[in-house]
Amino acid sequence: MDITASLITAGEFFVVIAGELILLFVGITFLVGLLQAYIPEERIRSVLAGRRQGVGNVIGAGFGALTPFCSCSTIPILLGLLDVGVPFGVCMSFLLASPLLNPVILALLVALVGVVPTAVYAAFTFTAAVVLGWLLDRLGYARYVKDVMVEGRPEPCGCNSSHGTRIRGAFSFAVRLFRQVFPYLLLGAGIGAFIYGFVPEDLIVAVAGPGNPLAIPVAAVIGVPMYIRAETLIPISAVLLEKGMGIGAVMALIIGGAGASIPEVTLLSAIFERRLLAAFVAVILGVAILAGVVFQALAVI
Repeated sequence: MDITASLITAGEFFVVIAGELILLFVGITFLVGLLQAYIPEERIRSVLAGRRQGVGNVIGAGFGALTPFCSCSTIPILLGLLDVGVPFGVCMSFLLASPLLNPVILALLVALVGVVPTAVYAAFTFTAAVVLGWLLDRLGYARYVKDVMVEGRPEPCGCNSSHGTRIRGAFSFAVRLFRQVFPYLLLGAGIGAFIYGFVPEDLIVAVAGPGNPLAIPVAAVIGVPMYIRAETLIPISAVLLEKGMGIGAVMALIIGGAGASIPEVTLLSAIFERRLLAAFVAVILGVAILAGVVFQALAVI
């Protein structure tokens, strides 16, 4: 292996992928910030609190899809929803959709696999969040939620703010979120660049290629402990896909890692009893494996 050539190849990949992801991330988060400025969380909470299962699950999953936050932000929002009396199943639809379906993840996936596969992914995960949130409620898992008090309730948004104030707020939101995510984007691009320049394609194909029947469930499981943020996983996945990893295994890796990360499960353990926590992890892994199988089947057709 020519070390110099590999370093140049890895460096070029790092510059291109990091630049693309940074521009995409800032643009999408600014648009999401504008959306949240005009549709404040308090209004969505009031709508959800008055909804029953079914329609409420759809709205809850939609609310989750509008929250480009890490688990550290998602869990407090979940607590707030439970605190104001939003039905348990609706809250679970929100929790399932939030890490898997937010606009930043979808935008990064478009850059990774294209518009049509991303649309399939969005439809699949949204449906899963709605159905599984409803199912967990029907099975009575609400009784496994701990009695946790919410302190420091957020102040209501200034809905009468001027357009300029809201635009500045959206820009500030995008900058703050970018500062949080920037190191993870660079880390993901760096790891991806190393794989791109130095890891042989034959090795990746043998371990996680479409010909390995265990590649999808193994990818779903290892996605959990290797997760840092989905913004880190996606540039790594882009390289793995280009190197020959099956699309099914890539999707299982992203869903398993983003949906049931160790930080999120750790935070949820303060809210959920063990049986509900185990059910949540099992649901995420099941969705990851099923999505992987579906994507691999569609790739073969």
